[in-house]
Amino acid sequence: MFNKILIANRGEIACRIIRTCRRLGTKSVAIYSDADVQAPHVKLADEAYHVGPPRAAQSYLNIEKIISVAKACGAEAIHPGYGFLSENPAFAEKVAEAGLVFIGPSAEALLAIGNKASARQLLEGSGVPFIPRAEVPLDEPGKAAEIADKFGYPLVVKPSNAGGGKGTSIVPTQDRLDEAVEYASGVASRSFGTAAVHIERYLENVRHIEIQTVADSLGNTIHLMERECSWQRRYQKIVEESPSMVVSPLLRQKLAATAVTVMKEARYVNVGTVEFLVDSHNAFYFLEANCRIQVEHPVTELITRLDMVELQLNIALGQRLALPQEKVLARGHAIEARIYAEDPDTFLPSAGLITSYREPLSPGIRVDSGVCKGYEVTPDYDPMLAKLIVWGETREEATDIMIEALQDFVIEGLQTNIPLLSKVFSHPAFISGDYNTTILTPEFIKAPVASRRGRGLSEYWRYGY
Repeated sequence: MFNKILIANRGEIACRIIRTCRRLGTKSVAIYSDADVQAPHVKLADEAYHVGPPRAAQSYLNIEKIISVAKACGAEAIHPGYGFLSENPAFAEKVAEAGLVFIGPSAEALLAIGNKASARQLLEGSGVPFIPRAEVPLDEPGKAAEIADKFGYPLVVKPSNAGGGKGTSIVPTQDRLDEAVEYASGVASRSFGTAAVHIERYLENVRHIEIQTVADSLGNTIHLMERECSWQRRYQKIVEESPSMVVSPLLRQKLAATAVTVMKEARYVNVGTVEFLVDSHNAFYFLEANCRIQVEHPVTELITRLDMVELQLNIALGQRLALPQEKVLARGHAIEARIYAEDPDTFLPSAGLITSYREPLSPGIRVDSGVCKGYEVTPDYDPMLAKLIVWGETREEATDIMIEALQDFVIEGLQTNIPLLSKVFSHPAFISGDYNTTILTPEFIKAPVASRRGRGLSEYWRYGY
């Protein structure tokens, strides 16, 4: 195992990685900006180093500074977490050039499928199903309209290198097209360093299903079941669960086989996720590959009893996967809720000092958090504070535990989305499983919360997680 790794990230994912390092006897090195001097990940790590001002471009995205710190402190490897530099091929390449191990896929794999356009090019002829899509030549006036007329409305306009729904717009008619292209191009230029934009046909009434994959450097690739990620706001997930209520054994087999094909075509090594849109007839389409550990990886950990970060470290060391596909076993049901510092009605970020913080503590509950009482939440970074993950023998049990846990989760001093999450898990649509990626409408958000308390956590204490 590595003696020391640097974690090029912050918040809950940095804390999550540090905990696995501690369990394995690996020393952890944190980095922090001026805004994160008192952050929990800084205190939890064995060592911590300042890398710059709050602006991410001058701190958590400062490649030269991060590599310099890693070399100076004697780290053998760098774990990028998710977001920031995690899917940046230039970073992966420079880490390797510095004689360090990048805990993730190679720069070549990132170039091959980390970008939607390059992934599509790579996978042509592989049998992977795609949504009709085309790049928009921004220097050719009228080209966007020409593409749109060919596909038909409604459409989706996205930055080509975006993630998490940034810069994405649904375009119902032609009069909104130019505005959407300009918006996507601006977001892409500011956030990803390139103004590339593409148009896709908009699929209505679909669900967002993803397959977790793991691949070693010896050519072995397996999957760890699916995750349902259809509860979204601003095209970003807020609730994930595994298994999905709508994925039959046959559909799971098809999705998993396609995901493994994607990763093998890219010669992908390490943990990665392949995302799909699935319609009401079980037709599915490749959406994108996420070349990193996912925010929602804990639900997979709870049903498989595997540590995804430990898998990443072992693979980065060149070890063979010890778990063949037929030995992958899943038990029970896991659900994750993302806790955001935001207005639950408008989704606008909320900043401020956390004056009170108390996590729910009972068997069957796990909290991955990056904050604490006295922590100052600033507008400099993503507003996610923590992830509440629960496990039960059945989906009903897991849902009841989640409802109770949300009621016991105390965060004061700023607004959070806990009221919205409570509404989601008490709603008939969640309970029945009859929902899709567009369910979080203004009408849903404004509707009164149904009264549905769980059956009491004491009933589930025997299960743990």
